[in-house]
Amino acid sequence: MITRLTFDQISTAVHDAYEACKDIKGGQNAHYIPYLANVNSDLFGISLCLPDGRLISVGDTDYRFGIESVSKVHTAILALEQHGAQAILDNIGADATGLPFNSIFAILLENDRPSTPLVNAGAIAACSLVKPHGDADGKWKAIFDNMTALLGSEPVLIDELYHSESATNFDNRSITWLLQEYGRIYDDPKMSLDLYTRQCSLGVTAEQLAISAATIADDGANPITKRRVFGAELTPKVVALMSAVGFYEHSGDWLYATGLPAKTGVGGAVIGVMPGLFGVCAFAPPLDDAGNSVKAQAALKHLMKSLNLNVFSNTHFDLVEA
Repeated sequence: MITRLTFDQISTAVHDAYEACKDIKGGQNAHYIPYLANVNSDLFGISLCLPDGRLISVGDTDYRFGIESVSKVHTAILALEQHGAQAILDNIGADATGLPFNSIFAILLENDRPSTPLVNAGAIAACSLVKPHGDADGKWKAIFDNMTALLGSEPVLIDELYHSESATNFDNRSITWLLQEYGRIYDDPKMSLDLYTRQCSLGVTAEQLAISAATIADDGANPITKRRVFGAELTPKVVALMSAVGFYEHSGDWLYATGLPAKTGVGGAVIGVMPGLFGVCAFAPPLDDAGNSVKAQAALKHLMKSLNLNVFSNTHFDLVEA
C-alpha cells in the first residue's frame, strides 16, 4: 500500500507534536557533567528536514547545545566510509548490549569486541580507527570535517563543555584501558579518548542535526549542500545500528512504540531517520534514567503516531505536493 503525505501534513504534525509536549515535566539534566547540569531545562525544539532541503522547525531549534552521544552516529559513518562495513563489524561489532551506554560490564561480557560504535566503548574504538593513524590533529580534522559535511554547516567546540567532560570522564577512562587490555583500541588510548570527548563537546543546533539525519535518510546526500557525504550502501548499516541500540537499554521499547530508528544524547537531543522520507531532531535537556530526553521522546512518539508512520510497516510513503 502507498500512502501519500504532503508538506502541509508533515508541517502540521510537527507543530502539533510541539504543542502537545511543550508543557511535559519530568526527568533531569545530565547532572554528572557540570556544564550540562546548568543548561536551561525549559528549552525545547523540533526540526524536521526533507530530502529536498525543506525544513520545518518550531521552538528552540537554533539554540546550540552539546551533541554528546548523537555524535557517535556521525563518527560511525566516518569509520564505515574509511574502513568498510565488514571491518567495523569485525573490529567493533553491531550488537545491542542491553545495558547502559557507559557499561563496563558489557565489555567484560563480550570481550572479543566493544559491541557497537553507538555505545561509549565502541565509539572510543571508532575514534581510534579513524584515519590517519597516529595523527591526533589529522584525526580531529577528519572527524570535524565529516561532522560538518553531515550537518551542512560547521559545529562549534564548546570549550567549557570539553573541559567539564574531560575532568569527569572517569568511567570512559576505565573503558578505554579495558579495551586496550583486550586489544580493541587501534591507536593511542589517551588520544582516542580525547578525540571522543572532544566530539561529544561539539555544539550543534536541532536544525543541524535534523539535516544530518536527513542526509542519512537520503542515502548519504546532504539535502542542503547537495554534497554526497557517504556511499548509499552504508545507509542500511547506519539505520540498523540506530535501531539496535539508539536508546540503549530502552531500544526495544522505543522501536516497538514508535517504529522510528533514532539515537539519543545526554545533551537532550534525539535524532530520528525515516529512510527516503525525512530526518528529524527533537531537543529538550531533562533526561530519563537511561539518559534519554523525556520531552523529545514524547514529541517524536506523537509525530510518528500523527503521521501513521513506522519503518517496519509494509506501507510505502511518498512525499507529494498538495
